[in-house]
Amino acid sequence: MKYSQEITINLPRKIVIELFDSEENLKKWQPGLISFEHVSGKKGTKGAKSKLLFDENGRKIEMIETILVSNFPDEFSSKYDAKGVENWSENHFSEDGNNKTIWRTENEFKFSGMMKIMGWLMPGSFKKQSYKYLEYFKEFAESA
Repeated sequence: MKYSQEITINLPRKIVIELFDSEENLKKWQPGLISFEHVSGKKGTKGAKSKLLFDENGRKIEMIETILVSNFPDEFSSKYDAKGVENWSENHFSEDGNNKTIWRTENEFKFSGMMKIMGWLMPGSFKKQSYKYLEYFKEFAESA
């Protein structure tokens, strides 16, 4: 499953990138994030891996983030591996000329096991959840 989304953030791109590229800010805009732990590679660079632990309504979800592209301020791309799900996420940040930033994402999900059924039955829920994270970040950034 592939899809694109975008949101406009009412801040200059330089500030958006500073807020987005801060490990300390993750819990401020990712509800349910319990921990973010660097595992290997040089932090913030291509190939670096981190373990994320989320609490989704009492259910613990662990995933491994692998950075694929770290080319700020233009692009940050990563792959997330969790039980039954692989997610590739490309993030592009552009200026609109009015001190606003357009954040565009390209997402691809691949499912296995029981998650294959969930992905087939409820593709809209994955898109909705992805967009929620864009909204959470926008709200956090604009109020920071």
